[in-house]
Amino acid sequence: MKVFVTGATGFVGHEILRQLSAAGHSVRALVRPGSEKKLPQDQQIKIHHGDACDPETLEEAFEGCDAIIHLVGIIREFPAKEITFQKLHVEATRNLLAAAAAQGVKRYLQMSANGTREGATTPYHQTKWEAEQAVCASALDWTIFRPSLIYGAGGEFVTMISDLMRKFPMVPVIGDGQYRMSPVAVEDVAAGFVSALQTPGSIGQIYHCCGPEDVSYDQLLDSFGQAMGKDHVRKIHQPLALMKPAIALMESVPAFPITSGQLTMLLEGNVCDPGKWSAAFGITPTPLAEGLQRIFNKA
Repeated sequence: MKVFVTGATGFVGHEILRQLSAAGHSVRALVRPGSEKKLPQDQQIKIHHGDACDPETLEEAFEGCDAIIHLVGIIREFPAKEITFQKLHVEATRNLLAAAAAQGVKRYLQMSANGTREGATTPYHQTKWEAEQAVCASALDWTIFRPSLIYGAGGEFVTMISDLMRKFPMVPVIGDGQYRMSPVAVEDVAAGFVSALQTPGSIGQIYHCCGPEDVSYDQLLDSFGQAMGKDHVRKIHQPLALMKPAIALMESVPAFPITSGQLTMLLEGNVCDPGKWSAAFGITPTPLAEGLQRIFNKA
């Protein structure tokens, strides 16, 4: 198949490109001018210069394509730079849907997020829900994926945690560290997208993508420590009563590592049942210890 991919220069995008190529598909990637070097250089990828937020750049973009994989998304807003959830999640999705309909491409796969739902409390999940509703209302043959925390070599989360453990004697933890998550390997997430292209039964379906374990944040840090060869991970727990106002005060500073919305989602937890997703695509979710060992054995 000829597959058009947005967000191809990102962490998940790279793995999806790799698996598309391995499966024999040809790829055309939406790339903003100047970002070409962010694409893998060892794969034959056709480039379409444009921006998902600029509908004019999408004209004739999908010519000859059989399917679209839409991965564009952000985890933090920078309104001064016009980087907002509404723009990158909702408007970009609507632009892709309109262009796909106009150019006759029916198959459409959307990256969403676990926790997305009606009545969500954070702007991140609210706009993911709004984008999903636009997809579901379209006449396209759509499939939506809602991954939990995605981890893998080179990913932002793995880099952040491993750097903290290497540079500091204790790892800071917000609150009691008992909020739970089901981290999912990037390879497994990508496998679902690639398999869906040739799985007609996935049309009109929403899949939650999680790893096989439900772990607390403290347990997750211990798993990182074991994979990195540490006997013990020392943690320093920061009281929520102190952290919430501090984060609210500092979140407007771009370099500050967390926002109030991200804190809300962290405390809310990020778990799901991967059974439907696993069965639909023949995926056996990678155990966390195995996934982390694979990352750090390469490092």
